[in-house]
Amino acid sequence: MDIKAKIEEIVEKVKGDKDIQENFKKDPIKTIEGIAGVDLPDDQIEKVIDAVKAKISLDDIGEKLGGLGKLFGKK
Repeated sequence: MDIKAKIEEIVEKVKGDKDIQENFKKDPIKTIEGIAGVDLPDDQIEKVIDAVKAKISLDDIGEKLGGLGKLFGKK
């Protein structure tokens, strides 16, 4: 399994679906395992959860920073 690709897939599903976002906030382990379709050992699932949270945060920051360009007349 390509972990990096799986994390990207999970991030897109979490960001693209409000219900999945809520489930991820409430029970990230169950949500990730449901999306991935596999039952991972706790130490591995925690790493995936951390990676998904980090990727979502970075994407959100990038989107917000991209909006700053409008302040300077850039699109």
